[in-house]
Amino acid sequence: MMRRRLTLGERAVLAAPYLWLILFFIAPMGLIAKISLSRPAEARPPYEPVFSLTDGLAGAVEKLRMLNFDSYKYLAQDWLYFDSYLTSLAIAGVATALTLLIAYPFALAMARAPQRARPMLIGLAIAPFWTSFLIRVYAWIALLKDEGLINHALMALHLIEAPLGIYATNTAVVIGIVYSYLPFMLLPLYSALEKQDTTLREAAADLGATPAQVFWRVTLPLSRAGVVAGCLLVFIPAVGEFVIPDLLGGSDTLMIGRTLWNDFFANRDWPAASAAAILLLLLLLGPLFLAERARLRTEGDAS
Repeated sequence: MMRRRLTLGERAVLAAPYLWLILFFIAPMGLIAKISLSRPAEARPPYEPVFSLTDGLAGAVEKLRMLNFDSYKYLAQDWLYFDSYLTSLAIAGVATALTLLIAYPFALAMARAPQRARPMLIGLAIAPFWTSFLIRVYAWIALLKDEGLINHALMALHLIEAPLGIYATNTAVVIGIVYSYLPFMLLPLYSALEKQDTTLREAAADLGATPAQVFWRVTLPLSRAGVVAGCLLVFIPAVGEFVIPDLLGGSDTLMIGRTLWNDFFANRDWPAASAAAILLLLLLLGPLFLAERARLRTEGDAS
């Protein structure tokens, strides 16, 4: 059977995503990788590039011998980066787990709500996006401060005698991430739950399964794709988050986003910051690889 040749328009449509990926991901990361292999310098920009477009192919091959890996060695020797990575992974992991626990019941309720009510519920789920992200984070400062609304309310109800002291801690950062990224978890979960065949739950109930057993053996496994997608959409940006730790975290909140910002703008050590960014990218490729592998395994089992 002969394959039909694609028209020029069809090829353009197929090439558009790849072009977008090259322009806005591969090319910027290539520039960051180039800077990470450069040497710091008192100049503008503050690094001495190893490669230049004027070198030509022969010059580029010659300069391969001059590649500078000092920035990567510096990362391995400085415990600040190690602590930043560990703290970022821990905070992002806790925030992702809490976001999943909060979002799943809401997504389940949305998926099982009457059909006419679902558009309104989806609109409420994405309503936070109608307000500036920065304003929403600043609002949590007013809520979490010692003299903020939450502490005042709890003290007025005589539930606490002194302020909780949540602001400027890792707990405040987790709260900010959970609130800010909740829609990213909620929508994939709703999409997976809304597509489930209701007859499968009915069949399980007819066979004697309790509601809890129906949930654990039917509903939850069938929503695994939504769970994985939601967790990735929350965990990956949360690891590199800068705004929330900077506004809600304390001086001891060492997340890699703040460390990168300090290296780029305060210390002006662009090669070290670029090397840390490349390492962060490689670190985050692990969950993506595992998720893709699980997806392929699931599709193979289904076929």
